[in-house]
Amino acid sequence: MDRLMEKVKVLKNPTVMGLDPKLEYIPFSIRKKNIELYGNTFKAAAESILEFNRKLIDAVSDIIPAIKLQLAYYEMYGTEGLKAFEKTVRYGHEKGLLVIADGKRNDIGSTSEAYSSAYLGETLLEDNVTKPVYDADALTVNGYLGIDGIKPMIDDCMKYRKGIFVLVKTSNPSSVQLQDMVVQDGRRVYEVMADLVSEWGKDTVGKYGYSPVGAVVGATWPQELKKLRARMPHTCFLVPGYGAQGGSAEDVAGAFDNNGFGAIINASRSLMCAHKLQRWNGKFSEEEFDIACREEALHMRSELQKICNF
Repeated sequence: MDRLMEKVKVLKNPTVMGLDPKLEYIPFSIRKKNIELYGNTFKAAAESILEFNRKLIDAVSDIIPAIKLQLAYYEMYGTEGLKAFEKTVRYGHEKGLLVIADGKRNDIGSTSEAYSSAYLGETLLEDNVTKPVYDADALTVNGYLGIDGIKPMIDDCMKYRKGIFVLVKTSNPSSVQLQDMVVQDGRRVYEVMADLVSEWGKDTVGKYGYSPVGAVVGATWPQELKKLRARMPHTCFLVPGYGAQGGSAEDVAGAFDNNGFGAIINASRSLMCAHKLQRWNGKFSEEEFDIACREEALHMRSELQKICNF
């Protein structure tokens, strides 16, 4: 989180670009070219996604600190999709970006260790050799299995200077079915999880005041977001739901501390498909998706700077 907050400070921008690509988002010219090369295959789809991602990264790498890759959009194309994921992570790093793998991973014991090795740490090979696999800077995780599923990841966070973001209050409307249930002591389930996340990270707080154990809190719950900021003073928030899901700069204002730190705001479709937004009123063609993405990212930065007091 120190590395992340440092980049937010330098760029004066807490924006994260979500790269959750669907083929329909990608210009037909890119898709057509790869179909001609590889046929109507997963390979063609993966190559199109990779080219799309690289152009988006090129468009904004000097103005945003991080990207977030939702693993489902790569796994659906099998091994070729995971190759595109791996190459996108590497390309993001080459461009100076921090990379969050959004997989909501978790399990217990050795299985949690395996997930952590794949995304945060290193995997043990023969002759005691270890090597990184996907080498993301952070991973979203599900904490509902308790500390034995989280501890291996915290250990790797400390060893490799990585981070995790634990699901606390997610942006989807039906999250209330479970997360807002009241338990015996009067807390809601998401408040129980918030307190656990704070406990798990209390001994690992860095120079900016935040531990590597972060929380996912949706922009679509502005009141809860504000309350959780007060409840979790040393927890950095990853805030999805901005833009296409309805969250605004005003909605996420409560996520930040008094210095404008402590949160990163994710936008996916509103950046990837910015050329389709009414705001730009047909200014950009499909082929100019990367230029439109940059313009929207600059607009988002401007909106967020107003509430962060940068």
